Amino acid sequence: MPTPSKYSLICVAITGALLAGCGESTSSSAGADYGNQDNTTSDFDQTALLTNLVDGVITPTFEQFVSVSEQQQAGVDAYCTVAVGFEQGNNTQAELTSAQQTAQQNWRGAMSVWQQVEMMQLGPLLDDDGALRNKIYSWPVVSRCGVDLDVVSFETGNINGVPYDIANRTPARKGLVALEYLLFNSNLDHSCTESVTPDGWNNRTEADRIVARCEFAAEIAGDIHNNAQALVTEWSAADGYAAALKNAGQTGSEFDDVHQAVNKVSDALFYIDSVTKDGKLATPLGLFANSCGTSVCPEDVESPLAFHSIENIASNLQALQSLYSGNEGVGFDDYLVDENDVETAETLTANIQSAITNVQAYESSLAQTLTDNEQQVTDTHAEVKSVTDQLKNDFINSLALELPQTSAGDND
Repeated sequence: MPTPSKYSLICVAITGALLAGCGESTSSSAGADYGNQDNTTSDFDQTALLTNLVDGVITPTFEQFVSVSEQQQAGVDAYCTVAVGFEQGNNTQAELTSAQQTAQQNWRGAMSVWQQVEMMQLGPLLDDDGALRNKIYSWPVVSRCGVDLDVVSFETGNINGVPYDIANRTPARKGLVALEYLLFNSNLDHSCTESVTPDGWNNRTEADRIVARCEFAAEIAGDIHNNAQALVTEWSAADGYAAALKNAGQTGSEFDDVHQAVNKVSDALFYIDSVTKDGKLATPLGLFANSCGTSVCPEDVESPLAFHSIENIASNLQALQSLYSGNEGVGFDDYLVDENDVETAETLTANIQSAITNVQAYESSLAQTLTDNEQQVTDTHAEVKSVTDQLKNDFINSLALELPQTSAGDND
């Protein structure tokens, strides 16, 4: 069973595992002005920036995830009702397939919003080594055998005599990763290869196994929704992190000054570097060591069973675009313009949009494209890298910000 530390600080975990094997030239270095806001030249209203990003971008995204997670829960519940009817001979295979496809589509909707949340890892999503984040999404830590074992444990209602409680289960046995496995895996046999296996599982009827998996999927979907609500509650509380950001620099705030809070939000942008670029693109491309050694490895893409990998990357980039531009309100691009760096503001805007256009042009899954057209994925990596290179250089230097540890010293 994985220990909790495996789930902590996802960007650090991925980056630490990847940095050793890349042969590209160094693309960022520490500038003399990092963290020194006295080197900025304008009187830009950083509080307005924080307020807009909190109220106009981050909070609405968190709230949207609550909504789609509720839809996901309803879809899985409906699928289970049909699955039970199918086992009893009251529903047809076509009805079962239709209900499953609806549940799968609800999962895709929830995952697309979650991948935007992934770009907004602040406050409650980082607290306690990312415990809340990991309960919802444990990737890259995956345990398909663990999920199979918990299907049976949930069915029997206990584990070694202790009542089953999904809230106490390790992240890789629940959350969106586990739900993908239960909804999209067409192989009903268990995935365990060691000595511990779900007893008698492969001898059960297909209909019986479908019901058991679906009922556990419903439990997981409910847990995801509960944790989504907990995220919004913790974020939006009167003494929550949203208020801390908006009140930065005021008496009693955890931030000594507003610029410190801006730096904290800017840290979230670098998920696109250490996770999207390195973990989701460079690793399956073989630019870093992977499950296949150092060669192209379709097996290492994110969301492989749902074939949702490139959609995840698109959602990451769209969230980056929102955080950078502030949508209709004040954004980092405005801050750059106020600092007399219109060139960086406009180039970053263009490069982010170019990367989004690139990934939206895929006609097949990321895994299939790695096999059929490796150059297209290489080009995608280059598009994203053009964004991250500028974030790690012109962006942080013009705004006197510090790189997060996940990107400082990165040598890709």
